Amino acid sequence: MLKTGIKGWMLAASLAIAGLAGAATAQAPAAPAATTPTATTGASPATAATAAPTGLRPADANQGTSGGSVQKADAASASPVLAMDGAPAMTVKPMLGQPTDGLMGIQPQVTKNGLRAHWFHDRVLLPLITIISIFVLILLVVVVIRFRAGANPNPSKTSHNTAIEIVWTLAPVLILVAIAVPSIGLLQAQFKPAPANAVTLKAIGNQWFWSYQYPDHGGIEITANMLKEANQVAPGERARTAADGPRLMATDNRIVLPVGVPIRLITTANDVIHSWAVPAFWIKLDAIPGRLNETSFTIEKPGLYFGQCSELCGARHAFMPIAVEAVSPAEFAAWIRAKGGKMPAPGKPSDAVIPQPGADNSAAVMTEAADAGNMAGPTVNGTDTPPTSTQGATGNPGGVGEAGR
Repeated sequence: MLKTGIKGWMLAASLAIAGLAGAATAQAPAAPAATTPTATTGASPATAATAAPTGLRPADANQGTSGGSVQKADAASASPVLAMDGAPAMTVKPMLGQPTDGLMGIQPQVTKNGLRAHWFHDRVLLPLITIISIFVLILLVVVVIRFRAGANPNPSKTSHNTAIEIVWTLAPVLILVAIAVPSIGLLQAQFKPAPANAVTLKAIGNQWFWSYQYPDHGGIEITANMLKEANQVAPGERARTAADGPRLMATDNRIVLPVGVPIRLITTANDVIHSWAVPAFWIKLDAIPGRLNETSFTIEKPGLYFGQCSELCGARHAFMPIAVEAVSPAEFAAWIRAKGGKMPAPGKPSDAVIPQPGADNSAAVMTEAADAGNMAGPTVNGTDTPPTSTQGATGNPGGVGEAGR
């Protein structure tokens, strides 16, 4: 009995070991199948999306209904940093290009207009506001103490005071002049035309995402959507991390601009009024359907800068962030080439045609026309060969009333 029991246990253990080895052998070849393209395996799109390599971003995971970008391999699949086709993998820097908890005042500026506006705010507006507020507070205190009923039972009957009237007329005028002179100069500088070597960036507002075009660099187009939080995405989708940027401000695609080179910003919209605003650039330009607005600026410091749509544009207005990577001109040129574009000739003025949305030569209208043509087929023009007539000129005699002339 003992020998029989031992043999039984040994036989059962052998079968169990053989089963585990067989299962491992059967599952081993299945691993590479996940990276096999869909066209080779014939798998369904859903299966292909599930079996996509970890180095690819999930397509349309955080994108709008009309926007999207093709999947691209990240620089490192485990890295949360967005490395966009040759651009450096930038991460956020404290106190630069983003809102900071507990910070009072304007964000550090990285453009000439921004530095000028920052000086105007700190050296002109803030002192004037402080002086006026303290002066009005002193007047209120004097009125409350000196002219109260207990201290002044018999109020004065004075109705005019020439000196006081001159002062309270001239003082506001001088204050407004002190504000207007630097303010008008700053406003003029903000809308100064861009020079010939400027990089043109066209920002198009959509409900609710931004799309961008580089007309001078081969027509590169980028769509940027907000990255969702980790608790808002489906398994396998890209979620925002601390390296991407602050909450509600990180995007799946960042635009890249060169440092030290003038930027010609053109804004428009496809649906309603939006506003392209980046506080560190001192830029807030409305994007209006059917209209092209333009301004220019020059970024003076490399880094990662964030902004948002600043015009109430609908239910998801708060979810239209802007993310800009400012890099050196050499890195910008490498990024342009990696995106399939080309650098224009040095010093060549911009000659790209930038149509308004809805214009006859706009991208949307041309696409709709092409789609309509594909659906309708070739058009046959029946008037190419006009009908001929053998009737002579004498076959149409003049009227009787013309006989005497």
